[in-house]
Amino acid sequence: MTATNRVTVSLDDKGIATVSLNRPDKGNALDMAMFDAICATIKSLKKDKRVRVVILQGNGDNFCTGLDVKSVLNSSTNGIKLLAKWSPFVANKAQYVCTGWRDVPVPVICTLHGICWGGGLQIALGADFRVAKPDTNLSIMEAKWGLIPDMGGSLPLRELVGKDVALELAMTARQIDGNKAKELGLVTHLSNDPLAHAHELAEELLTRSPDALAAVKKLYRKSWWSGPGFALFRESWYQIKVLMGKNQRIAVKREMNNEKGEKKAYKTRKFS
Repeated sequence: MTATNRVTVSLDDKGIATVSLNRPDKGNALDMAMFDAICATIKSLKKDKRVRVVILQGNGDNFCTGLDVKSVLNSSTNGIKLLAKWSPFVANKAQYVCTGWRDVPVPVICTLHGICWGGGLQIALGADFRVAKPDTNLSIMEAKWGLIPDMGGSLPLRELVGKDVALELAMTARQIDGNKAKELGLVTHLSNDPLAHAHELAEELLTRSPDALAAVKKLYRKSWWSGPGFALFRESWYQIKVLMGKNQRIAVKREMNNEKGEKKAYKTRKFS
């Protein structure tokens, strides 16, 4: 896997890709190089069918302290680079560091510790699961600077919490800890060792068909807010695609031979 000075990626022999935000001396704050590196990493992961699960973490004492305002604003063109888009209905670079994880066709587990503010929280919201230390400090911080959250986090946020909760967090820029975040639904699990917990979840996910995992993720992402007709159509169509693949038959054999301890390896994912 590739590595840059802002994001490192390692892939083990099981297919678990560990993605690390790698600017620990700056709290993994988002400068232009970090935006570029995260976007490039997401695009690479989407294409690499060796990847079965992604674990996203931050090196150092914090997951991500948010936007490096001083660095980003040192050039008048940086704002244009982050916000420009060829269509109003697609993600720009600032939004893609959140929304891009939703299009990676494997489970994405984000581990949180230290500070997770602003853009850092929006990145985390783009993952499928979040495992946080109880003392993690989380905030939708943009209101503190007279801004609105504009990095794509509104999409997953509406799926996780009620509108009143989202409004209060975004309007107040209130800081909450991991326990409160779990209570509100912002994080999936609490753990004193989020990385170890993420690996346990990853190992469990690896026992399932990569095609089924990709299909479930795509089904729920596309159908969560769609009409019932489209949701039912996708269920049927995706199921047909899964049934046509070898991994569904392998899954059946694995379950039938479960008592014998025989676990045939899954084939490379075909579902997209």
